[in-house]
Formats: sequence, C-alpha cells, structure tokens
Amino acid sequence: MKSQELRKKAPELDSLRLGSGWKTEDLSKPQIIVESSYGHSHPGSAHLNRLVEEVDKAVYQTGSFPANYYVTDICDGEAQGHDGMNYSLVSRDIMAGMIEIHAKATPFDGGIFISSCDKSVPAHLMAIARLDISSIFLPGGIMKAGPGLLTLEQIGKYNAQYERKEITEEQFLEYKRNACPECRACSFLGTASTMQIMTEALGLALPGTSLIPANTPYLKEAARQAGERITLLVKENLIPSHILTPQAFENAIMVHAAIAGSSNSLLHLPAIAHEAGIELSPDTFDRLHRRIPFLLNIRPSGFWPGEYYWYAGGTPAIMEEIKDFLHLDARTVTGKTLGENLEVLKQNGYYEQGHPYLEKLQVSREDIIRPISNPIRKEGAIAILKGNLAPEGAVIKHSAYLQS
Repeated sequence: MKSQELRKKAPELDSLRLGSGWKTEDLSKPQIIVESSYGHSHPGSAHLNRLVEEVDKAVYQTGSFPANYYVTDICDGEAQGHDGMNYSLVSRDIMAGMIEIHAKATPFDGGIFISSCDKSVPAHLMAIARLDISSIFLPGGIMKAGPGLLTLEQIGKYNAQYERKEITEEQFLEYKRNACPECRACSFLGTASTMQIMTEALGLALPGTSLIPANTPYLKEAARQAGERITLLVKENLIPSHILTPQAFENAIMVHAAIAGSSNSLLHLPAIAHEAGIELSPDTFDRLHRRIPFLLNIRPSGFWPGEYYWYAGGTPAIMEEIKDFLHLDARTVTGKTLGENLEVLKQNGYYEQGHPYLEKLQVSREDIIRPISNPIRKEGAIAILKGNLAPEGAVIKHSAYLQS
C-alpha cells in the first residue's frame, strides 16, 4: 500500500499521527481520506458531518482508518446579485487544488468524497480523477420542498411579483422563509442536483445514491455502504482511471439528456474529463442529446420538486428507460458493470423503497419519469448552435421553455 511505503520515507509521520490521536495499530491499516465540503456556508454542506461520522464508523469497522479533511464551498444562490458571483467558478478549481494538496501531502490509499452542491461536487470529481486513488463519491442528498411544493428557484418569480406589488411584503417574506426548509441540495434540478446524478451516471457513486431525500433513512445507509465498500475497493486496486472512460462520460451525457440537466454541466463534465485525460467537446453533447429523449418531469423544466426524483426510482430508473443506448459494460465502483448493477437493483428491492412515498403523495412513477415510449420530448434538453452570431458555438437549453 502506498501509505505504508511512504511511512518508511517519512520518519516523522508516525509520531505526528500519534500526536493527532491515532492509535499505534491504526498506522499499519489502509489509510482512507474522508474529504467533505462540510461547513456552515449553506444548506447543501451544513449537514455533511453527520454523513462523515457514519462513513468513519463503517471504514473503521472494515479494518481501515479514516482521516477527515474539509474544504467547504460557497453557495451560488448566496453569491447572486453582487460581486460574489465572480468567485463561483474559480472556487471549484481552488477546492479541487486543496483536495489534491490534502491527499498528496500525506499518503492515502483510498478516499470517500462527500458533497452536495454546484461547485463542490464537480470539484470533488475533478480531484478524484486527478488523484487516481480508489475513490467513492457519496452524494449529500436533497431537501424536501416547502409548503405548497415551494422550492428555491421560485423565489426570483416572487421577488418580481413583490416589486410589481402583485403580492404583499408579508407574502414575499413567507416564501423566503420556507423555500429551504432543511439541509441538503435545493429541491429542483439545478446544477447541484444534476451533478449529484452525474456522479452516479459516471460510475463513481454507489447505485441509487444520488438525490436521496432528507426525510428518508436511506442517506445514512448509503454512507454506511460507502464506508464498507472503500476497503474492498483499495484491495481490488480499482481506481478512477479504470472507471472514467470515454464510454462513462457518454453515459453521463445521455442521462443528462434524459433528465434535462443543468447547462452548467457543459462547464463541469469537460473539466472532469480533462483531469482524466479525455477531451469532451460540445459536439458530443449535441450528438447525444439529439439521440436521447427528455423524460424527467422535475423543475425547472418540469413540474414536480426534486425530491420526487428518488421516489420514482432515481438515476437507475432513468437508466432503465434509456438502457438500449447506454454502454452497459462500463465499470463502476461496485466492481460490477453498469448493466450488472441495474440487474442487482431489480433483484434487491431498490425500486420498492420509493413506493410508500409516491402513494402518500398520490403521484405515480410515470408522472415523474416518463417511459421512453411516451417522452416529454423526443430529443434531450441541450443543443449546440453555430452560426454567424456564435461562430464558436453557443449552448441553449430548449427544455427550459416548456414551463415558460
């Protein structure tokens, strides 16, 4: 193991770790960095230490030693409307750099990466590709909607209505007070939710773990499973470069088409691919979005709040609908292929987990995830346009007009 090789080269290492509270027997175990964006910066990160604790317990029980590291993120929502937005995209790259520093300055054999939001998720994915040690991404989940299915992306509309004096100040304040009722990613398919889904589509998150809602016990279970799996991943020497292939990125883009994912993914997926030594062009997005139908009726391109995604089967349900297009032989962090994972989920009762929630809401699976035989649109959500106004190309998300 790398950690044990470098112990011999750094004689002070054992002393310093013992001084940090490690036990002598911990020094010879596989060393796992548990990197999260925990911090009080916004709801998508404020809860993550609870997941870190679950991961730590599971890692330790499997015979490895977890070490917790943190680089928190900023919130795009809190940065809007002022100079703060100028720090948004650069924060992704600085986070990735700090995670690289954490994992390279001290020897680790594997890592679990925990985040939820717009810049932290792509930063973690870039770092995973760059480090190329056995890694699992654990998505931080999604918050439930507020009263009357209120979600954060509606606040802009209510702000405009307040400025036009169409609603009272008290009504506007009530909307603002209830749009984010708890921690986790905001309950619509913005960049945060999209990128969580991309981690699973790429094969770096355990199957069915993207956008687990806050009001279920399954996110805690996902943390435990990730902690148990990472030790085996290290022993198998299954590393991100075995998973992040051109086929994996095509799978992610096809899922992106089916869900009408955030157009910011065209900034993040190519950056992640670049770290993996893969060039991902805008034309690839255009080509695949023209093949894959748009299926997901989730805001902002659809009607329902984002928490309903997982109730309807989540990313595996989307993949089942577009299975004929996917590279089912792509490897994943389970050690199985994508196709094998989908078969296991059908056998282990994964899809039944969401049924009680759907029944309580009186919503059907097809209301949320349309069958491929009856799509919302025959093509995906994104198009790359070229012409005299944009000779190098322009991105348009045409699904956004469906709810206008």
